[in-house]
Amino acid sequence: RHLRSRMQALQNKLQGRTAVCGVADLHASCNRQVVLTPVVARVSSRRACQGFRNVTKGPSAGRAHTVVVRAAAAASPFPKRDARLVLEDGSVWHATAFGASGTDIGEVVFNTSLTGYQEIMTDPSYKGQFVAFTCPHIGNVGINNEDMESSKCHLGAIIVRDLSCAVSNYRAKMTLDEYCKKENVIGLANIDTRALTKVLRETGCLVGVVTTDATKSDSELVEMAKSWTIVGKDLLSVVSCTEPYEWGKGTTEEWEFNGHTKQAKQHGPFHIVAYDFGIKTNILRRLASFGCRITVVPATYPASEVLKMNPDGVFFSNGPGDPSAAPYAVDNAKAILGKKPVFGICMGHQVLGQAFGGKTFKLKFGHHGGNHPIRYMPTGRVEISAQNHNFAVDPATLPAGVEVTHINLNDGTCAGMVYKDKKAMTIQYHPEASPGPHDADVCFEQFIDMMRAERV
Repeated sequence: RHLRSRMQALQNKLQGRTAVCGVADLHASCNRQVVLTPVVARVSSRRACQGFRNVTKGPSAGRAHTVVVRAAAAASPFPKRDARLVLEDGSVWHATAFGASGTDIGEVVFNTSLTGYQEIMTDPSYKGQFVAFTCPHIGNVGINNEDMESSKCHLGAIIVRDLSCAVSNYRAKMTLDEYCKKENVIGLANIDTRALTKVLRETGCLVGVVTTDATKSDSELVEMAKSWTIVGKDLLSVVSCTEPYEWGKGTTEEWEFNGHTKQAKQHGPFHIVAYDFGIKTNILRRLASFGCRITVVPATYPASEVLKMNPDGVFFSNGPGDPSAAPYAVDNAKAILGKKPVFGICMGHQVLGQAFGGKTFKLKFGHHGGNHPIRYMPTGRVEISAQNHNFAVDPATLPAGVEVTHINLNDGTCAGMVYKDKKAMTIQYHPEASPGPHDADVCFEQFIDMMRAERV
């Protein structure tokens, strides 16, 4: 009895000196899971440890024991599932909300990039889409002011497995949660993005509705999803600038990683008119690094006005939506073909493909993310690329004289073309490597060579 009494008194004393703590959720606004860990009670007093040792008998006598104290859980440590993603196939995915509140509709796609979520979110090509990241851990580097691809976030919702509780980046100015609130973008966390990706790969891209509104029924949201489609929607004019402007910013030394940029500047500057279908900032930077002076014009700007500027070349940018829903862009391209060297990237590739006389079609689940292999057919060189598109050009519909120069090695689709008679070249992917590798930077060199040859 005396031994038990002393043991109980010592345990009470130890508990009084122990500070019970857990792993705090540093990003409480995202309502993610809070992990509470067992706490090992420690006594700083050598005398107390000695007393504990003296009263301990048996096989382990002579060794100091520890007492495990668990934090009392006043509430559930698991996040509240207060948001839903409802797909047109009838499936309902419960999630934890972050960012903005409300309800939005869009096409759900998955992106395989391991880095660059900020560039992806600010890429205008994602207008009308919700992006599910296959990389499970998103938000750990926060949001900075240097890596923006445009002035705002264009995608409708961001879907992640785990929203980072802490931001670790010396350039970060805010958390991902704060940025989504600022841009009025709904975020969904704690979704099994691996399972969601498998559904999209097997079924194809699906229209979905994201909501934080508990009053809306699942069946109501399913019907909403079934009533919407991105096919036939012209989104180029939505994301484009409204007036022409000069983009005269230079580039810093870190953009001079290609030795050919300095050589190009010796022959320049070249004046380029760039059609803004949703142009990325780093495409402009890459053209500028080769010594180009750039005039950016709206998606609907007449070709006749472009030709009056007498540029060295015309650039057709990336952009969102269905390329067949923007006939004005195709007509402008037709009017320019053969008169000036032209270069198209992504949506620009698809617009020029139609201007050549070809047709476009919708891919099953599109190409979104990094590490997509491309073969350059003339030499057999393989490039690792960054991609973002849901439509492709059908090579069987192209006229004689158009050479398919690049092939996507994942599915064999057309990833690049050259039409020598019309002084035109196109690339389906994003050669400016934002985010992504520099393999395809040679495309900019080829465009510069075309303009130099035309000038001679």
